[in-house]
Amino acid sequence: MNIYAVYSCKHMVMPFSVLSEYLEKMEGTTKRLDLTAHLVDLFKVTPSDVVQSVVYLLQGKVRPDYEGIETGVAEKLVMRAIAKSSGHPLSVIESEYVQSGDLGLTASRILGNKIQTTFMTDEITVERVYDTLYRIAHITGSSSQDMKMKYVSSLLNDATPDEARFILKILLGTMRLGVAENTVMDGLAEAYTSDRANRAALENAYNVSCDLGRVARTVAQQGLEGLKSFDVQIFRPVRPMLAERIRSESDAVSKMADGVAEYKLDGERTQIHIDGDKVEIFSRRLERITHHYPDIASTIPSLVRSTKAILEAETVAVNKETGELLPFQYLMHRRRKHGIEQAVSKYPVLVHFFDILYEDGRSCLNVAYGERRHLLESMIRQQDMARIIPSLPITDEVALADFMESSISAGGEGLMLKSLTSPYRAGSRGSQWLKLKREYKDGIGDSLDLIVIGAFYGKGRRTGVYGTLLLGVYDEDRDQFASVCKVGTGFTDKDLDTLYQRLSDKIIPHRDIQVNSGMNADVWFVPDLVIEVVCSEITVSPIHTAAYGIVRKDAGLALRFPKFTGRVRDDKSPMNASTSQEVVALYLGQKKTV
Repeated sequence: MNIYAVYSCKHMVMPFSVLSEYLEKMEGTTKRLDLTAHLVDLFKVTPSDVVQSVVYLLQGKVRPDYEGIETGVAEKLVMRAIAKSSGHPLSVIESEYVQSGDLGLTASRILGNKIQTTFMTDEITVERVYDTLYRIAHITGSSSQDMKMKYVSSLLNDATPDEARFILKILLGTMRLGVAENTVMDGLAEAYTSDRANRAALENAYNVSCDLGRVARTVAQQGLEGLKSFDVQIFRPVRPMLAERIRSESDAVSKMADGVAEYKLDGERTQIHIDGDKVEIFSRRLERITHHYPDIASTIPSLVRSTKAILEAETVAVNKETGELLPFQYLMHRRRKHGIEQAVSKYPVLVHFFDILYEDGRSCLNVAYGERRHLLESMIRQQDMARIIPSLPITDEVALADFMESSISAGGEGLMLKSLTSPYRAGSRGSQWLKLKREYKDGIGDSLDLIVIGAFYGKGRRTGVYGTLLLGVYDEDRDQFASVCKVGTGFTDKDLDTLYQRLSDKIIPHRDIQVNSGMNADVWFVPDLVIEVVCSEITVSPIHTAAYGIVRKDAGLALRFPKFTGRVRDDKSPMNASTSQEVVALYLGQKKTV
């Protein structure tokens, strides 16, 4: 039996050195199967009451995203802490950081050569690290930065150089292991149920809780049986149901004859939780965004005939003088730390409800969509900012085409097509929901939301910024990001400068373990930023890896003449971006059209 397991079982604590050892193994891993194997081994030596903290730390966080808890620690503060713990002047720390480009590595080198030493040290455990980071995240006030620095320094005083390296990587969010949620669930399933096929049960629990740490603790302590208790709860966001794309009205009629069409509006998908007068709003990325929409939080409870509800809506900016719906970009004016009142006044919104997930004590996820829609219509008082999204039964192509034009005239992007008999499949993309968007002239008939995975340095006028971006799609079956094109057109000088700045903190020294690319970029990024692209067509590619081997053996698919639309999809996570499967569908539909 592994010595760490004996230690863990006996004392119910976990030395941070054990986690540090596995982090080092994972950091040097380039294959997902090997990464998963290391996770399985790690979970097997982790006490069940510590695994929740371990999962959070693996993700570089202290709580689920929807709680919005961040440590708020900057590099300058960390450098001060290293200086305090090592006895070296701050200038030495800064100089070493310039050379290494990694504060974790800097700390490891500097602390390995301390000027001052601590004669009595306390053991660094996983729980001590986690609890310290949690406390740091909750420190506020005028002296908060000094207090945070002291907490960081206290950990560094007792840490070995290797432990310090990973503590700071976790603290600063720079630990690029490629540990995605699906990979963690694979590891948990194999470690605690002995069968990776049981991941589906963990995924179902995660879909309704959005808390992977809680899922980990439950399966470790109670097994699969414990996961059955997971259900929808107020103020815990549900992972959104996603739609596949469809190309034409005729396809829509043949595939969704029992369904309805709804406007697909160009706004922000929001999940609104109501309990009496208390309201919390979450984005499709599961982030708490209530502070961006104080007008919704104060008004909506009076317009909903239910004391407790979870509702989904498309929140759209509106021209307060003409009533015209405005594009998504206008909502970005509300994404600021200061001046929210002015932004609310200048860019009012309309909330177009389209689904209900919870109502007065019961989950509605397993209720057929037709019943959910009827319930929604009976609950919403359509006045002021509240609307029910327009809907039409799908009967024939002509009526659907007219409804499409009506959506576009109203400022929409197209239509959503929904089966009246389908449940709400949280976190899943399937044929029960389809999206039909207006055609782009001389294009593939739709835009694609692609993940920035790499970049190439610019030349000439673009010197000093990235001239071309390497983009990918999400492959759901392989849980990876596959390259699909390089894009260098459609960017203004301002776009290029903004993207260069935004991508600066996502740079990693080598290709992310989840990225599958046959191209070598000048710079690699953590797959996170999503941008919108259009193109003339989709072609078979011997270089790009999207849908590799599906359409043609030893080849993938690529976008021809891709162009940036000017739209950054901050509302979408990389897992919500366009998929390899969507690219295949567009390619096949394109061939039929030709």
